[in-house]
Amino acid sequence: MTYRTTRRLAIGLAGSLLCITITLSAAGASAQYHVDDIPHGVAPTEPAELNFWHALALNPATPQNAWSRLRDSFEWQQGRHDPRVEEWIEHYRSSPENIAEITERARPWLHWITEQVEERGLPGELALIPFVESSFDPAARSHRGASGLWQFMPGTGDALGLPRNGAYDGRLDVVASTRAALDYLEQQAEQWYEGDLELSLAAYNAGAGTVNSARRAAAARGEPDDYWHLRLPTETMNYVPKLLAIASIIDDPERYAIELPDIEDTPAFAKVDIDQPVDLAQAAELANVSRQELEALNPGLLQGTISPNHTPVLLVPVDRHDDLVAGLDSIAPGDAPTGWEQYVVRSGDSLSTIASRFGSSVAELREYNSLNGDVIREGQTLQVPQSTLAAN
Repeated sequence: MTYRTTRRLAIGLAGSLLCITITLSAAGASAQYHVDDIPHGVAPTEPAELNFWHALALNPATPQNAWSRLRDSFEWQQGRHDPRVEEWIEHYRSSPENIAEITERARPWLHWITEQVEERGLPGELALIPFVESSFDPAARSHRGASGLWQFMPGTGDALGLPRNGAYDGRLDVVASTRAALDYLEQQAEQWYEGDLELSLAAYNAGAGTVNSARRAAAARGEPDDYWHLRLPTETMNYVPKLLAIASIIDDPERYAIELPDIEDTPAFAKVDIDQPVDLAQAAELANVSRQELEALNPGLLQGTISPNHTPVLLVPVDRHDDLVAGLDSIAPGDAPTGWEQYVVRSGDSLSTIASRFGSSVAELREYNSLNGDVIREGQTLQVPQSTLAAN
């Protein structure tokens, strides 16, 4: 018996008890009822209030762990038995150690991502896209230039408002990139596919142009133009099957002899608002955690410093939130570590003159501003060292 079947039986029994409770309460203390109406094991003389609490005990308010909560949000586990899905199920189950390693990496993020998917009313399977895209590694980078948990290419990240410079890459920021990825999937589904998320997933992988061209070709052949009938690049043909395959395994791991790590359905991190540049080493000391822990939760910070000019939020282990907030409140503005600030290029400026003016180097400015060369234009915004900018 699967988790979901067991849970539904418990909910059904709890509902029966609750109906009896409501009936008794409405009728008053003198209500008459037949003993056959009472579930086995509950005495006929038992107070209605006790029946109520028994019902609540059988129907817990929250799932017991992050995996069970995720299973409850799955929507695509019935009626889809495509050979491609079965092939990928066999592929994944043949290496249970890989599944264990990848799902363990999901520990800090699973609760939060599942919550974001639920809030949008999306199928829970979408929370597993990082399994397929990056093996749940927020720092993953592909040879083609895609980065982060959701593997955004630079141009796509730019279009979705994920900034990149030498100090920060929004594609690596799990909070920012998760919201961008879900926005992207919803926007594509609405714009091109009448809400069809499977087609939007294909476009997420191959680009909307490729998918739309394949749909037109299918229509010209007189064939269905849904995802499962399209002729797409091999990687895209396997993209949704991979997602459904790993979701099927997580939906019923015992069936596939897979053991998932125990991950509690509670927040692993908290957000701390930042209003001045802070060095991660100093923040770690204030929060009583290691710098490595902060770096792991904030992979988008590339130079060990967070500035509100890049992102106003620092993630910290949930039980260290109050420590960090109190510590940051004790820092005077003048004590803040040197950060970077914005500078708008003026007429006659060159990268070398700006570097000289702000005590930097051309190479450093190129790196911090993701510049491929030395050409800049009037009105362009650059990042420059904050301490030098303040003095000029």
